[in-house]
Amino acid sequence: MDQDLSLILAKIIETSNNNITITDHKGIILFSNPNHWTMYGLEADAYIGKSVYELEENGVLSPSINALVLKEKKEVRVLQQTTSGRVVMSTGYPIFNKEGSLQFVVSYSQDQTEIVKLQEQYDQLQVKIEGFQTEVEELREKEASHHPLLFRSESMQHIFSTLHRIAATDASILFLGESGVGKSTLARHIHNQSERHKQPFIEVNCSTIPETLFESEMFGYEPGSFTGAHKNGKKGLIEQADQGTLFLDEIGELPLAIQVKLLKVLQEKTFMRVGGKEEKQVDFRLITATNQPLKEMVDQGTFRFDLYYRLNVIPIKIPPLKERQDDITILLQHYLQLMNEKYKTAKKLAPTTYDLLHHYEWPGNVREMENVIERLVLTIEESTILPHHLPSEINNTTHDYVAQPVTNILPQTEIRDLKEAVEHVEIHLLSRAQSECKTTYEMAKYLGISQPSVIYKMKKYKDRMRM
Repeated sequence: MDQDLSLILAKIIETSNNNITITDHKGIILFSNPNHWTMYGLEADAYIGKSVYELEENGVLSPSINALVLKEKKEVRVLQQTTSGRVVMSTGYPIFNKEGSLQFVVSYSQDQTEIVKLQEQYDQLQVKIEGFQTEVEELREKEASHHPLLFRSESMQHIFSTLHRIAATDASILFLGESGVGKSTLARHIHNQSERHKQPFIEVNCSTIPETLFESEMFGYEPGSFTGAHKNGKKGLIEQADQGTLFLDEIGELPLAIQVKLLKVLQEKTFMRVGGKEEKQVDFRLITATNQPLKEMVDQGTFRFDLYYRLNVIPIKIPPLKERQDDITILLQHYLQLMNEKYKTAKKLAPTTYDLLHHYEWPGNVREMENVIERLVLTIEESTILPHHLPSEINNTTHDYVAQPVTNILPQTEIRDLKEAVEHVEIHLLSRAQSECKTTYEMAKYLGISQPSVIYKMKKYKDRMRM
């Protein structure tokens, strides 16, 4: 090498802020930055003319970046651990002559010890934060466990606000909505929030009592009223609800003859047992529910108009679950956790399974969801519930959303780079989670990752995600 050029190169390396080492094709150190070896706890001058293979063998370089470049004959980057406990990031580049033979290797090293420590401290802090977040979530769940209603949708928030205002009154409430939307849960909540909460809550499903037994079940009977009657008589459901709340579910199934008697009870606050001769006083709050169009039944003559207007003081229509997408998320999480605790399991939903359940229309509403989750937890052997485990009516249902295979997520142009392909999939799933969830905590549960990871990835892809 030209003497003057060598002097110039040596001065450049000596005065450079970078840690530089140059070796020949045999691994002999030709030039080295004086500060370079302080990272390894050594003096620089002693290693000019030394072999990197010797230094590697003695544990000074672990591994030697120049030795790796000589072996691989291409650019190499490694993270080194020094004997003094420092962490060094080294990058080496091969230099070829005109004939294509590897002639020299130049490497650059950066002390990453403080950065690594900061990363470790950051990771520890994130673990603590996640722990605090978990505690907060557990406290929220404990609070929710004392609260029979699980909802997040605006429609249910409005309903709950209305119930809160009327709970302390004795006004009659009529819940309207499909089967399984939670009418009985809301009725019990009203009772628990009322001044009658220490008294009985009597629930009656009008569709399950035979018409021939309806009167005796509702109003009770005196001893000897009919063949087979209990010798001491029996309190009816109305009498049992005295001072408490009477909830008549499926009120549209109430026989016309009983409708007349129920109207009398509501107007006069008295009733008479079957076979009885004396009127009995009764005081209860009435809550009713139906999935039938009572107004149409009134027009058709199958339901009494005077009773209808007695019941319809405060009508509350509960929307079906398919119209409460925001509630599906929290209900899926709730019932999965509930069944895992009940049966001492640790089942979880795969993201694609979650998507199918989330976009299913749930014709049976909340009751159907509870039954489906319980069935899956009990019958699936694997810890993760996959799409093929779902009932056929869910897995084969056609709807606007269809879970996309990865090949459909990737762009049409050919991708050979694994990192690029992974980024495309991450961006797609993050965008979907963002559209389905309201908070990053929900997104984390939706995606099966930590909430800090969600924030990190959203920042990483903020210019590429669809908002």
